[in-house]
Amino acid sequence: MRETIAGYAFLLPWLLGFFLLTFGPMVASLYLSFTDYDLFEANWVGLDNYTGLFSDPRYLKSVQVTVTYVLISTPVKLVAALLVAMLLNARRRGLGFYRSAFYAPSLVAASISIAIVWKAMFVDDAAVDSFLQIFGIDTGGWVGNQDLTMPMFVLLALWSFGGPMVIFLAGLKQVPTELYEAAEMDGAGAFRRFLTITVPMMSPVIFFNLLMETIGAFQVFGSAFIISGGTGAPADSALFYTLYLYIRGFTDFRMGYASAMAWVLVVVVGVITVLLFKTSKGWVHYQGDSR
Repeated sequence: MRETIAGYAFLLPWLLGFFLLTFGPMVASLYLSFTDYDLFEANWVGLDNYTGLFSDPRYLKSVQVTVTYVLISTPVKLVAALLVAMLLNARRRGLGFYRSAFYAPSLVAASISIAIVWKAMFVDDAAVDSFLQIFGIDTGGWVGNQDLTMPMFVLLALWSFGGPMVIFLAGLKQVPTELYEAAEMDGAGAFRRFLTITVPMMSPVIFFNLLMETIGAFQVFGSAFIISGGTGAPADSALFYTLYLYIRGFTDFRMGYASAMAWVLVVVVGVITVLLFKTSKGWVHYQGDSR
């Protein structure tokens, strides 16, 4: 009993933080999602907030923008991270410097300061536009051009591939070199070795990165808020889901509506997570697995 009490005493700070700062607000937001709460009064409206989502054109636009971003940025970021990790897995001079250099952007990629710098780089006649003009390409600035908004955000996501790269690099270290040597002796080329050895052996790591990056892509907010000025402009091409949630909750003061949006996002991400785990049984292979 004394050890149990001591254990719970050590857990108490975490338990207080969880119930007061996580679980409690989640329960409160679930209740508010069934009301028209405007920071002053909460009147029960049942499912009106949820049914109203699908008749809101800006909500549907935010879903479209976010899903497009997830489907493009996640695979592009993972492919880049895996390729660079394979390059850094070889023994060469200055390897520690290159690993640090490629990882460093991911430490600050989600910060507001980087979003401000990114916006300044992509406006008309700024660094990126001036560079493209050397090759005769004049975009007129990426910021404010709805056709280039999504590529700009995908490039921002790609720039921060350091996180999954480090995890891929750790996974590559666990692949036995004897497998590559045996395959090479059998005449398998580099691409063949990649498909038959690297991908299967790295499938648990690929699955983990895919899961984490997918969840993270659904929650992009800071860069969208800064680059679009908090409005989703131009023409709602930067109206990501969480940004529209913020607009409805903290600009329009429709907290009940915003809470409903938040819970829809929780459910959708949960369903996608379950589906990824279900499909992983067919392509993720663990050492010692009889399959």
